[in-house]
Amino acid sequence: MILIWVLASSLLLAVAVAICYVYIQYNDKKLAQIPDRALKYSPERVEPEDVGKLSQQLRTGQTIEATPQLPPKTGRRYIVVGGAGFLGGWIVVQLVQRGESPKNIRVLDIRLPSRHDLLHGIGKDVDYMQVDVSDAEAVQQAFTSPWPQGSSPPSSAITVFHTAANIRFYERAASLLDSSSKVNVNGTQNIIDSARSIGASILIYTSSGSVGVHASRFLLWPWQSEPHRFVQEINDDDRRLPTKHSEFFSNYAYSKYLAEQRVRAADKLPSGSGSGLRPGRILRTGVIRPGNGVFGPGGDMLCGAYLVRQYNPTWIYNIVSHFVYVENCALAHLCYEQRLIDLEEHASPNPDIGGQAFAIADPGPPPTYGDVYVTLETLSQGQTYFPQVSATAMFTLGHLIEGYYLARHFLVSSPLSVIAKLAKLALPPVDGDIVNLQPSLFNLTMVHLIFDDSRARLPPERGGLGYRGAWTTLEGLHKTYAEHVKGMNRSDVRSDVAGVSFGFGRGMVRAQRGVTKVAEKVEEVGVNLVKVLSH
Repeated sequence: MILIWVLASSLLLAVAVAICYVYIQYNDKKLAQIPDRALKYSPERVEPEDVGKLSQQLRTGQTIEATPQLPPKTGRRYIVVGGAGFLGGWIVVQLVQRGESPKNIRVLDIRLPSRHDLLHGIGKDVDYMQVDVSDAEAVQQAFTSPWPQGSSPPSSAITVFHTAANIRFYERAASLLDSSSKVNVNGTQNIIDSARSIGASILIYTSSGSVGVHASRFLLWPWQSEPHRFVQEINDDDRRLPTKHSEFFSNYAYSKYLAEQRVRAADKLPSGSGSGLRPGRILRTGVIRPGNGVFGPGGDMLCGAYLVRQYNPTWIYNIVSHFVYVENCALAHLCYEQRLIDLEEHASPNPDIGGQAFAIADPGPPPTYGDVYVTLETLSQGQTYFPQVSATAMFTLGHLIEGYYLARHFLVSSPLSVIAKLAKLALPPVDGDIVNLQPSLFNLTMVHLIFDDSRARLPPERGGLGYRGAWTTLEGLHKTYAEHVKGMNRSDVRSDVAGVSFGFGRGMVRAQRGVTKVAEKVEEVGVNLVKVLSH
């Protein structure tokens, strides 16, 4: 009898394993396709020989620069929130490149700069202040601090660029929303309030193209051919945005959406007291939605981080997605500022585009992630590599990690101190880049994302930003690799923010040290956050 029971149990287990295996194979096949409606935007794949040809062209051809597209020097004062980091740092660089005096630029960031160009190069004379944007009093103090001798007169106009964010894209539970909103929403309101208090006339906010990404489901029924919303074409039409928290891909996207609503609502509000040296002004605002991942030298959490980790398991070779090279993205912010300056100072006949949101992406067709992988693996001669794993298996594992993550959070946050203490002792936190392997990651990376930035590319007289971008995504990858090899503006600090290496990457020890330094610095200034990083 026992033997029969053992045999029956073994048979059932074997059948269950076989069914799971067959399901995983078929589900993976469905997830690995490129539907024609995505392929039409990206019909050609990158081969190693293509990488060599482009590399040769870039070495022998005209140098690609953003400088020819930069708007002219303004002589205004600038406050760049998040300017010690990635995107904000490039905004600082471009401001100085076009002739703005470093004495007219003030940077507020959770950490002081670590980038070589900001410490020892073009940004070395900029004023850097260590500030937690969720602390309204600290923000106000930083905004109202005296400007250095030699800066523009006190009556000068002020522009604020706000790029700082808490990037917890791996969380989607509504109960955890406050962890993202503290910086992304409340911090943004603090920036708006302080900008108005000093009479700033322009505020440009960095949102995210991911505010337009709808959540999906990737464990398909046998009769389904592909996930719902497998191909998402995203433009500036607000009517196409998700509307409920559960429809956004994560808490990060929802909090960025809430923040940009506040920025847009602040357009045309009074700014300044109208007394003393600074006359009362009107605040003009605008929002940039980079679509989708911003990458490049200086601390990115995407392609540059691939180079740092070296070992990058992946299951999204087939996914078509727009990217934004960081210097293109910074350029878009300066273009929007110039359009608002035109309206402010010159009574421009151009359409009033204040209080709007513009999606932007790199020029040229969007690549697949596989194209990105081939480029980086070829340039690095195989040192950076991308072993393929099962998407279905990883998605299932992601649910298990999320379950543990939420259970631990619930227990550690228990009002009963005994339970909270026991949970902290018995349940280790989810550390390192494994925390990224949760279902919200798949909502962002396992759908084909096509960003239509045609409105941003329109000339100003037609209501556009006049944005063009200087680098294609593939050209940006080549520059990212070149800067990585130089070693001055590498992505060590943010290399575990978005990717997954399971700790096996040869660069992970160095990367984890960088992340530990950031965590220690965050604790020093009293912010109890997992990740507070500038875009």
